[in-house]
Amino acid sequence: MSDAEKKIPEEEYPETDLVSLVDEDGTEYEFEVIDEIDYKDGHYYALAPQFDLPDQDIEAGSTYMIFEAVEDDNGEPQLAEIDDDELLDELVEIFEQNFDAEFEDEEE
Repeated sequence: MSDAEKKIPEEEYPETDLVSLVDEDGTEYEFEVIDEIDYKDGHYYALAPQFDLPDQDIEAGSTYMIFEAVEDDNGEPQLAEIDDDELLDELVEIFEQNFDAEFEDEEE
């Protein structure tokens, strides 16, 4: 077996949490959970879109979306968009600080 054919052991792959979200048209999208926080009586997720083609990943760059964890009328967990612009700005600031801190930790 050549070096190119050797399998990388699973423990060397970084673990990622993936979630699938379905929009109102029934289209399913896959996201990676890149961070989550509790803030002001809510739980929020920063999600990075996952793409089928590497070029799409490169074009997306550091794009991420923020959702709030809520329950629907039946008590089922859901992720909801955030309509409050002020809250969204606060969450962006917190997530960006977390990302910066994580990046600094990796450099050390």
